[in-house]
Amino acid sequence: MNMVVVGAVLCAVASVGLILALGELIAHSSYGRPEAKRRAGELLRAVLTPDQYGHLMQRGHIDIASPSDPDRIYRVPKGPGRVQVREKGRLTMWLCLQPLERVPEADLLVMHKLMIEADEETYLRKANRFSPTFWEMRERPDLQ
Repeated sequence: MNMVVVGAVLCAVASVGLILALGELIAHSSYGRPEAKRRAGELLRAVLTPDQYGHLMQRGHIDIASPSDPDRIYRVPKGPGRVQVREKGRLTMWLCLQPLERVPEADLLVMHKLMIEADEETYLRKANRFSPTFWEMRERPDLQ
């Protein structure tokens, strides 16, 4: 068999595999699923207070008060990203906690809010923690 033909067959097989993998990724994501995004947006509006929703639309995040520490808040971003933990107004750590499967961004925010308010201890135990770096604090005065 000619090496050119073998190469063409292998390339075609790899292309089909890539197309199938991308199709699987899209099928299991919220991308292209406007109904899921719409429902997630409705749930977000129902879960947040009008003040929280307004703050989210203006600033791109919501602040959730800690149920166990009156000096602590969790700053949850509108989209994907790390959650800031702020104590007495100062950034003390970043948290990262993601669901196993892709969900609409609004559902991520609802997940963080409900977990923090319902079981803060478990939320903190499950989340990956990151310390703010010196450079983050120096270059990002909005984090102080």
